[in-house]
Amino acid sequence: MNIFEISRAAVLAAIAIVIAGCSSLGGENLQAAPASADDVATSAPDYLIGPLDKLEIFVWRAAELSTNVTVRPDGRISTPLVEDMVASGKTPSQLAQDLETSLKEYVKSPEVTVIVSDFSSTFDQQVRVLGEAQQPIALPYQAGMTVLDVMVAVGGLTEFAAGNRAVLIRGKGAERNSYRVRLDDLLRKGNIAANVPVLPGDVILIPESAF
Repeated sequence: MNIFEISRAAVLAAIAIVIAGCSSLGGENLQAAPASADDVATSAPDYLIGPLDKLEIFVWRAAELSTNVTVRPDGRISTPLVEDMVASGKTPSQLAQDLETSLKEYVKSPEVTVIVSDFSSTFDQQVRVLGEAQQPIALPYQAGMTVLDVMVAVGGLTEFAAGNRAVLIRGKGAERNSYRVRLDDLLRKGNIAANVPVLPGDVILIPESAF
């Protein structure tokens, strides 16, 4: 058994333990994930800028101050006339407001727009897929993302996946909830009713079929 096979076996064993734990709390009676974006919209946090995110900063009527920057590992950015501003942990609109405050010393009534053009987000801003996906990975969360979007990004299920036994874990600690997601119905039967919204920080566990 090579290192890849050992790692894969360890992941699948961990998933089995987690799903077994879910079973002890309800198993097949796990509640379905909220099916409407409206049901999860109030709990979806705003995107927070993180280290290595790439930002487009546009200053209206001041092209010389507009720029593209990458957030440094220390969480700061430098732009024309503004050096070493903390960007990490702020929403794009918060960073834009902070830049406007700093630029008022040089520009009359500055208007700044910040756009995240490339995401290198933290775990809290990602959706992670483990187990029997073609390419188990962590994806940067994007507004409006659904389970279908996630599964397209990971290449779908493997032939060994028990898609209808997949579990979506949401939240942390006492606030953590586990939901059943029916990936076989969605991907192999085309049942769009099985598609549900995801939130940043969600983890989707896909177990292996028992033969």
